[in-house]
Amino acid sequence: MHLLTGFKLNFSPHPQGRIRFGKPWVLLVLAIASTLFFTLSACTEASVLPKHVPLLQESWKAYRQRFIQNDGRIIDRQDTDRSISEGQAYGLLRSVLVNDRDTFDRVLQWSENNLKRRDAQQQQIDSLWAWKWGRNPVTHQWTTLDANFATDADIDAITALIVADRKWKHSDYLKLARTKLTDLWEHGTVLVNQRRYLLPGAIEVFRKGDQLKLNPSYLAPAAFRLFAQVDPHHDWQSLIESSYAVLKQSTDLSTVNLPSDWVLFQPDTGTYAPLVQQNLASHYGFDASRVWWRVAIDAEWFNEPRAKAFLKEHLAYLAQLWRSQKSIPAQLDLQGRSLVSYEATSQYGMLYAAFRVIDPKIASEIFQSKLSPQYRNGFWENDSAYYTQNLAWFGLVPASMVVPYLSQST
Repeated sequence: MHLLTGFKLNFSPHPQGRIRFGKPWVLLVLAIASTLFFTLSACTEASVLPKHVPLLQESWKAYRQRFIQNDGRIIDRQDTDRSISEGQAYGLLRSVLVNDRDTFDRVLQWSENNLKRRDAQQQQIDSLWAWKWGRNPVTHQWTTLDANFATDADIDAITALIVADRKWKHSDYLKLARTKLTDLWEHGTVLVNQRRYLLPGAIEVFRKGDQLKLNPSYLAPAAFRLFAQVDPHHDWQSLIESSYAVLKQSTDLSTVNLPSDWVLFQPDTGTYAPLVQQNLASHYGFDASRVWWRVAIDAEWFNEPRAKAFLKEHLAYLAQLWRSQKSIPAQLDLQGRSLVSYEATSQYGMLYAAFRVIDPKIASEIFQSKLSPQYRNGFWENDSAYYTQNLAWFGLVPASMVVPYLSQST
């Protein structure tokens, strides 16, 4: 039974082409060649890239039990048991991909009931989610701790709603997605010199004068393609174009072509500069590694040639590191020098997704030596590593779990 309080959903029950060949022997030769090709391809793929669906199911069940309360709140157990919009959105995306509608609805209900942004008079501001919720250290009440929104979370939540509508045939999901798309466009994007850019959050926070603070890992061209299918009132295609421009040009800050966690952009001159704020640094780290996944799924889901070209060019340095030392530090400066001595399973999950597109051999090596050994009893690393569980999981998701829902008419 799917019953939501506060946020209401009204649930209801759930070309062929032909090619003509003139000569029979031509057909026979082509059939043999085709069979050999696809057999060899299938064998190669099976040996290099294992199917991860059973593992994804197992780890989802463990994650659901450990991190998701009965009411749908997802707990970051490594950080004061807070909840953040990113985590709630990840929960939606994961649950719809594994066809867990009950968890999807509980996570959605809690998020809609608790993360709605409100003003001082407790009036709803928009349909986007406040990014941080937890225990107030002064009042000791569990409440919104920061009412700013984070566009990556809203993007992932909307993506999950669109897939849910197509998978479970329920129009209320799509209706909510369209409401959120309108607010995301209005409050989370900005038009400068005839080009529209995605901001990491509210315009008043991330636009200062003629400068924009950008987070490349929030740029999600695959999601924007889905948004364009269901929202003809806004030019989401323009965000795909600006996303690839930002991704390509901002990596020029790095002598080894790596993306940054954060960059400063001046649209009037088209120039980028590093950010030196303590919490918004320009280096390759835990945010920037998500760029590989965002771009890789555009290649896998929509066969975007720019995505494949970007991955080939900008993963070259990390591929070189991998071949020479079979490890990649969790954080690097923009000259490719290690900032820390440790590695990150979350990064390896993102790298697996990317190398699966351009170099399956490296992808297989990463899985066998970095992802598989860290996985025990449904968890990567340990059962409190919230961020790691999600990124490792998303990196392993095969396109086949998503592709059936990418072009369905809504």
